[in-house]
Amino acid sequence: MIRTLIVDDEPLARRGLELRLAAFSDISIVGQAGNGREAALAVASHQPDLMFLDVQMPEVDGFALLKSLPAEQLPLTVFVTAYDQYALNAFSTCAVDYLLKPVDESRLEQALKTVRERLAAREAEQNRDRLLRLLARVSGKPEMSLDEALAQESTLGAGPAAKLAIKDGNRTIRLDPDCIRWIDAAGDYLCIHTNTENFVIRATMRDMEQRLDPRRFQRIHRSTIVNLDCVRELRSHLNGEYFVTLDSGHTLKLSRSYKDKVHLMN
Repeated sequence: MIRTLIVDDEPLARRGLELRLAAFSDISIVGQAGNGREAALAVASHQPDLMFLDVQMPEVDGFALLKSLPAEQLPLTVFVTAYDQYALNAFSTCAVDYLLKPVDESRLEQALKTVRERLAAREAEQNRDRLLRLLARVSGKPEMSLDEALAQESTLGAGPAAKLAIKDGNRTIRLDPDCIRWIDAAGDYLCIHTNTENFVIRATMRDMEQRLDPRRFQRIHRSTIVNLDCVRELRSHLNGEYFVTLDSGHTLKLSRSYKDKVHLMN
């Protein structure tokens, strides 16, 4: 079952979404919240797999709520909004999808299909981590991280490409990795931030990790890869996370689960 939280300041909107979700047998609604503060408590208490989140709410809106949640508690998120202009901002905060009010049933079904795929991929990654630990114990070698295993895999193969061939709309661009500052995930898409422009491509973070040189590009969050050469400053945070400031002035979050990357930036 997919444990689901509904967050919306309008009771009728919550009820309407609840009725639509009742048609899906694998959805279990574990809680509802009417504002950002209630939602933060509900996430900590219920630990949902999925959250349907209204964008506009009083005091703490949907975007502020996501930024306040610890990375390990962050559920997959589908934004629900009456304003289409929020879509790009939603994807920039790594929402799985967004739905416009009133919610269309076919779009809801499409969003849930993406959620199921993301949950399956997350489970596969957890299984892969468990397998790596088992192999380390059996072989008698020190436990290796997933990044180290991927680095070993790349040395056995053809290795990272000198240039990345990416499809941007109806054109294919050969992108020099030197110009990449950071990459973040947005649903089934990645946004590649370069010195001069940004490119949105359909790919996964794992795909991109395998195509980039791990000596220069490291994953610092489940949805962020950074070019280590662009890191200007590293600041610790009270909750064990770090903030990474790039030479462009942009600030990214390094989550606790990737703390082993800190030494690469010192």
